[in-house]
Amino acid sequence: MAAEVATAPAVSEAEKASPPALPDYMTDPNAVLKDLNTEWRYGRPPDYSNTRRFFAQTKKCSHEPGRLPDLVQNLVKNWEIEASFKTRLSDWRTVDPGTYSFSVNGSPPQSGEHMLKVGTYNAIIVAPNEWYSPRYLDLASSHKTFKRMMPTFAWEMLEVYSGPPVVAFKWRHWGEMKDDYVGWNDKGEKVMVKAHGGPIDIQGVTVAHLSDKMQVKKLETWFDPVELFRQISPAGVVRKDLTEAAAAMGCPVTGYQVAEKDKASVDENVTTLEKEAVVLKAQGQDKVPTPGENLALETASLAGRAVMDSGVGLPGDVKPTEANPENGEIPRPNAE
Repeated sequence: MAAEVATAPAVSEAEKASPPALPDYMTDPNAVLKDLNTEWRYGRPPDYSNTRRFFAQTKKCSHEPGRLPDLVQNLVKNWEIEASFKTRLSDWRTVDPGTYSFSVNGSPPQSGEHMLKVGTYNAIIVAPNEWYSPRYLDLASSHKTFKRMMPTFAWEMLEVYSGPPVVAFKWRHWGEMKDDYVGWNDKGEKVMVKAHGGPIDIQGVTVAHLSDKMQVKKLETWFDPVELFRQISPAGVVRKDLTEAAAAMGCPVTGYQVAEKDKASVDENVTTLEKEAVVLKAQGQDKVPTPGENLALETASLAGRAVMDSGVGLPGDVKPTEANPENGEIPRPNAE
């Protein structure tokens, strides 16, 4: 009697042609928040509920689920969560740890380990200016500075210019200035700006180089960091003090505690001037293009050049469209 030979089930032509499943971080903006076997910066996943709600209420674009803008938007949202709150690069599922790098405005590429050390704000605002300097704010104090001032900082995709493996896109990052800004500038001065309660809305262009597993190998971003601070202080009025800590090039945490103590003494005239500037801008009386608006044209050109250098064109079925990640909040005992 002949032995029976087991045969593999036939594979249909449809199954042969079907593409591999996309990673969950491209289909779910909160995918990595469900990761259990990871080291979270504050011992557990952050709470993004307020930021997601703010995003849904104030976004400009609505993307069809499963289309390229939606997929890339989800990827960036999950990357931001990992970069901000996962303390081991090996736990970042959205990047290829062996090749990942990040650069801003043509600066030298930074490694993931560098971003883990200095924090996302210091990695993005690399050039000191009259409002902010990474030299005087470490990871913890920089996050506290911005998250206290602007509790929700939403992100959305505006336009996608090309598809994988080199994805060029334009984005928007926005929130509301709920509390005072307190930081340190390039001269070591403590800078204080009273909260104006108005919007802060910046835009930029990013080119993401992806692997065949849809992991980020390289991120190149262009935007105007100073435009963020111009919107924080639209009237150009701030209070600056040379703190003892900065003068002695001492501990930025000590200086930060001094800033908290002195914050209430900021001249109340600043509040009035800031609010007047916000009202004028809202009424459309400020018609002069800002450097940030001019930068949009420049960065779009840079992004196009980067895509051309990579030899990747715009796919025929992909049209420029509008696209969206956000910053989470530090977990609280009674977080929603």
